[in-house]
Amino acid sequence: MAEQEPERTNVRVTDARALRALAHPARIEIVEQLNVNGASVTATEMAGSVGLSPSATSYHLRELAKYGLVEQAPSQGDGRERRWRSTGSSLWIDSDTDQPEAVAAERALIDLYLNRDRERVYEWLDRQHGEPVQWREASSMMGQQLLLTAEELGEVNEKIRALMEPYRVRERQDDPPVGARRVVVQYLAFPVE
Repeated sequence: MAEQEPERTNVRVTDARALRALAHPARIEIVEQLNVNGASVTATEMAGSVGLSPSATSYHLRELAKYGLVEQAPSQGDGRERRWRSTGSSLWIDSDTDQPEAVAAERALIDLYLNRDRERVYEWLDRQHGEPVQWREASSMMGQQLLLTAEELGEVNEKIRALMEPYRVRERQDDPPVGARRVVVQYLAFPVE
């Protein structure tokens, strides 16, 4: 993948149309790839990363651009190639709770994310016994129940976000430590009663 872009902020997705546009497995993968890497890419380069044809990838990139989830990047050559980049470094999904169609679109999008993440867990479970012992021991699935106020939960979330920030792929990909691998951290925190 090509050039690095400057650090960007979170993209807040609130509109039902944008949520519906994103609620497609290929589009989630495209946005995630661009957000994680921070690179500008052509549809052909992205197609190789997400397992689609260049024409299908180009279509999805144009649809995502309609809602500000990706944007065209400056060309790196003679201007004939169309390059794309993320509009942020991560997504913040936050539908308007006063709009039922936005809430439904958010739910559909979250269902896609949860299904994809569940598949990642199953893939890990299927292959973990073939992994080196240090990776098996370092990996973790845990659940805790805490007794918190809304303010305390906000503090916990901010501390966890700050703890993970220096390890993001986007921050370390140019000079990763020896033996580093991409690791998915799935974190959910919400009241149960």
